[in-house]
Amino acid sequence: MLKFHKGMCLMLLLSMVTVIAQAQQTTTPVTLKQLLTRVDQNAPALITDSSAIRIRQAQAAEVRNAWLPNLKLNYQADIGTSNNVTGPYFGFGIIPSSSGGIRATNNTTSMSTNLGIASFDWEVYNFGAYGAQNKVANQDIQVERSNFAQSKYEMDAYTINNYIVLASLQDYLNIQARNIQREQEILRSIGSLTKSGVRPGVDTSIANAELSKARLNYIELNNQVQQVQLQLSAISGLPYQSIVADTLIENQLLALPPQTFSTDTAGHPVINFYQSILDDSKQRENLVKKQYNPKISLEAAAWGRGSSIDPEGNYGAMSSGWGFQRDNYLVGVGISYNLFDLRRRQLKLRTQRTQTDYARNKLEEQKTLLAAGASQAYAEMQTARQRLVEIPKQLKAANDGYRQKLSLYKNGLTDIIELDAALNILYRAETDYAQAKYDFAKALFGQAITDNQTGTILNLIK
Repeated sequence: MLKFHKGMCLMLLLSMVTVIAQAQQTTTPVTLKQLLTRVDQNAPALITDSSAIRIRQAQAAEVRNAWLPNLKLNYQADIGTSNNVTGPYFGFGIIPSSSGGIRATNNTTSMSTNLGIASFDWEVYNFGAYGAQNKVANQDIQVERSNFAQSKYEMDAYTINNYIVLASLQDYLNIQARNIQREQEILRSIGSLTKSGVRPGVDTSIANAELSKARLNYIELNNQVQQVQLQLSAISGLPYQSIVADTLIENQLLALPPQTFSTDTAGHPVINFYQSILDDSKQRENLVKKQYNPKISLEAAAWGRGSSIDPEGNYGAMSSGWGFQRDNYLVGVGISYNLFDLRRRQLKLRTQRTQTDYARNKLEEQKTLLAAGASQAYAEMQTARQRLVEIPKQLKAANDGYRQKLSLYKNGLTDIIELDAALNILYRAETDYAQAKYDFAKALFGQAITDNQTGTILNLIK
């Protein structure tokens, strides 16, 4: 009964491994180009950044209309007293007004009055301040667009790196599946040899332990595959089960001739982002210079007024105060300038120029970092290519050694320890080769991403 349960567990585990392997083979792989297209359309971070552009565009529309004049219509009808005294005062808050001459005595008789005013004021000219505000607003839009381009650049890099990791993990899964098959082959051979008395039963225990270890490694690798699939699903909107990397991409990359890239400083998203910040700071310098300039305004007003008090100072009926009895208008041009704005402009301009220097230094820093990153990626790619030249020799030798040890074991000429050692050497050679392919793909795309030449590589593969 115990052997029966062990056999059932073995069959179930083998079925699970077979189903997973078949599912990966039957699912149509998602190419890197297809995945990048989906990410560009569905990544939540990119959707958010695109909304930020629209916000800046709406703000720029507000700034463009800041020059519009003010036309205010006011009307009021009042009931109260009219007792006037003379004397100057500073206005603060709401100060009721009563026009007319000085009253000889205090009179608390109520009267009615009404007043209608149409006022117009327009800052006609401010010596370039409007234009400077519009340039700053437009540059703010450019900063957001550059930020979006940088976010897309970083998201593409994140997608490519995870796609390569996924392809590499799928390679490791296939290697582990082959390792399980070899362990099963050894176990079957041990079973036959044990029954005939050629091999001791301890060999079965050792083989079972190695087989269990291989299965556990497979389960762990499959979990890592799912984790990467979930990460790619979150930014692409694709069901994670459908995200299967095309493992042929590694072979396509290996078949490419050596690539030499030059950094695209003119169109590099990172450079353009920091350049847009520098340009924005320069535009704000210009705005500081212009916003404290004199302001020329056009003012106009027309108003009408009525009162229940006649010109001789007699109080009439309340109803006689409604309606306009006198009409007036006033038109004028004025200029205003605050002399202390000279000092304010000087201080604010000094601050803004410091921010411009900071933005310029950040731009130069990014250029230096990109140049260093490109050199490092190129060196890594050369090392990975050299490693790929040597590893196939290791793989062939390890495979031949394992086959020889397996044949010797079946004929009773070696023991299980030496056979497992040969199998481990073959397994390590296969994983080393998979790692070398991953390192090469990572270095190649790393250099292309750093130099903003990813499109060149994508155009060379299917």
